[in-house]
Amino acid sequence: MSFSFSHHRGNGPAWVLAALCATAATPLPYRTARAQTAVQTVASSIGATPLASATATNAAASTQAQQASSPVVTLPRLDISTTAAEEDTETSLSDMPLNAASPDASTQRMSRLSSPDASSLFRNQPGFSSYGGGRLANLPVLNGMADDRVATVVDGMRIEPACPNHMNPALSYIDPDSVQSATSVAGITPVSMGGDSIAGTIDVERADPRFARNNKLLVTGRVRGTYRSNGGAYGASGALTVANDTFSLRYNGSYDQSGNYRGGAGMGAVHSTSYVTYNHAVTAGLHKDNHLLVVTFGQQDTPREGFANQYMDMTNNRSTFVNGKYTGSFNWGQLEARGSWQRVTHAMNMLRDKGGHSPTKGMPMNNDSRQVSYALKATIPLGPKHTLKLGSSFDHEGLNDWWPPLMGSMMMGPNTYHNINNGHRDRLGHFAEWEAHWTPRVSTLLGFRNDLVMMNTGDVAPYSWTGMMNMADAAAARAFNARKRGRTDTNFDVTAMTRWQATDSFTLEGGYARKSRAPNLYERYAWGTGSMSSSMIGWFGDGNGYVGNPNLKSEIANTASVTLDWHDPTPAGRWGLKVQPYYSYVHNYINVVQAGTFSNGRHLLQFANHNAQTYGINASGHYTLWNTDRFGKGEFTGVLNWVRGQDEVTHSGLYHMMPLNGTVAVTEAVGPWKGRVEMNFVKAKDTVDYLRAEPRTPGYALLNLGGSYNWKMLTLDAGVDNIFNQPYYLPLGGLSLTDTRYIGYTRALPGMGRSFNVSLTATF
Repeated sequence: MSFSFSHHRGNGPAWVLAALCATAATPLPYRTARAQTAVQTVASSIGATPLASATATNAAASTQAQQASSPVVTLPRLDISTTAAEEDTETSLSDMPLNAASPDASTQRMSRLSSPDASSLFRNQPGFSSYGGGRLANLPVLNGMADDRVATVVDGMRIEPACPNHMNPALSYIDPDSVQSATSVAGITPVSMGGDSIAGTIDVERADPRFARNNKLLVTGRVRGTYRSNGGAYGASGALTVANDTFSLRYNGSYDQSGNYRGGAGMGAVHSTSYVTYNHAVTAGLHKDNHLLVVTFGQQDTPREGFANQYMDMTNNRSTFVNGKYTGSFNWGQLEARGSWQRVTHAMNMLRDKGGHSPTKGMPMNNDSRQVSYALKATIPLGPKHTLKLGSSFDHEGLNDWWPPLMGSMMMGPNTYHNINNGHRDRLGHFAEWEAHWTPRVSTLLGFRNDLVMMNTGDVAPYSWTGMMNMADAAAARAFNARKRGRTDTNFDVTAMTRWQATDSFTLEGGYARKSRAPNLYERYAWGTGSMSSSMIGWFGDGNGYVGNPNLKSEIANTASVTLDWHDPTPAGRWGLKVQPYYSYVHNYINVVQAGTFSNGRHLLQFANHNAQTYGINASGHYTLWNTDRFGKGEFTGVLNWVRGQDEVTHSGLYHMMPLNGTVAVTEAVGPWKGRVEMNFVKAKDTVDYLRAEPRTPGYALLNLGGSYNWKMLTLDAGVDNIFNQPYYLPLGGLSLTDTRYIGYTRALPGMGRSFNVSLTATF
């Protein structure tokens, strides 16, 4: 329900001008350059430029606009209607390659109902998997390559983890209820979608501001409460928007908490899996003519999050940020500018499950990170068939990582351990990308990108320079401080793609990409070689210790891929099938070599450059089973993923390769009812990284059920995850290290058992 107050002043052909202006103001990727040219041509034919059209729209409202059913305007995501054939030929290779995927509405509903982690929105997407021991902080994997190898963008920001265990990845900073659009691009990625990555791109955005129509006031919002039985989890979220036709102000907030979850039948509690988190964000939007300015201020607090596959837990994480976005259209094309600032204060120690929670127990570890960035992108039509994109970006990450002494400990004292001391990682990137539509059925994309990555850090220090228990770390610190640590990586990326619409029902898209990624701060500068200090480094959940390597080179991935797309050529879109085989050969892949063995049987591993290869196939499809007035619409959907990876030096399997997996689901929508039944299946994991002692896991299948009912302003969502309480282990979960002290042995990390989930949403 929206509240509106209006005062009308005059008449005129403003509805025509409004449609033209709204489309002209819409930046790519929401429309194509050719559509923009069409708008400008039509506007010129009636004697108005898009800019003049926008002014005219604000000055008058036509009879049709007065009678519009809703007083709400959402900018800038408006588009010109096209026929199905035009959509096929006009879809941009740069903005929406065929290997891009976004979750459908039913998947989003079930994901939000099941988990407070934004990465869960991408479940059941081609090529996607995830791992992590924390329930708010799963790390993304695309086509078998994980974490830093994926360009993860949240509201235009590349957020680097500020933690030696990567407990605070980019997707942990936004709650799923605040996400408006979520897109994953696995494999070949246009250079305009980011550099310093080799696996692909994940892009998550909050909703654009909403505006009222002329001289009206919009007040709208929602409130949602959620309960999940497994772990006794509950949460609440809400949003409130107040706007007129020029200015919009929105508040988003959320709270989630849970105890430890239980595994499937007979697996018992999985310790160190509890969490508490709060999110707040205020978004201000200003719209004038065909220009939009958006600024978001936010803060997130996570006072507790357990990590079952790490020796540490997160005892506090506070993120304060501000980011801004400007979009506008001009006679020469489109301009998008973004800027952001973020500070993260992060603390780790051992929660009660690990025997900590005492001044004389555990191991305090602190991080302080500051990140600043800008990004500029200009989209310039070079005629009706060619578009040029030019861009520049800069990302600064400053990091301090220090471990205060522990009271009464001979090993962790008497001084402060400086792990990363005033470290920084600065990346300056530029790109040029040319898209051409040679015929209505053939288009090409060619892009070049350069990223200059500059890194350095200050002198470090162990807990003690003289203590017997710190001799290894003291020697490592002296060697580290004696060497030059500044490093500069000059990376060069190329993407070349072609799309051919062979028939109305078959499209072929393929290409080649050379993508590069420089090491992160920990891969290059983590220096401790002692069993305790090195075991605190690593985001792999394997219990091993890791030490950095200042001489690491950038990874360079050469990827070839093709996407075959069969689809219903009619507007109904009753069926579709996509198949994407791919192959990547990675020079200087950052893997590990064994540098020692600890008394507990774990290894000291040092990061090292090897050559490696990955290959696989992703497939997805849908088919409309029925579509009638009586029974509504029923649809079958399916996803299948298979990947393999080998280290060419050690001849071992690469770590965290997901075994063959897939999802089949049937969804139905009948009036206010919506339902979904899905089956997730995963093959046994037999190909592992023996150097990390990666566990093998058996195969499993999970049945999930969900549905929703909408009544006026209320929506009830309910579902059951893992209906049969199937016991299973997570193939990428690593080892459940916390459980060892409770069950007497170390097992792979169990997945979640049965959970009854319910949420109620009220909108106004």
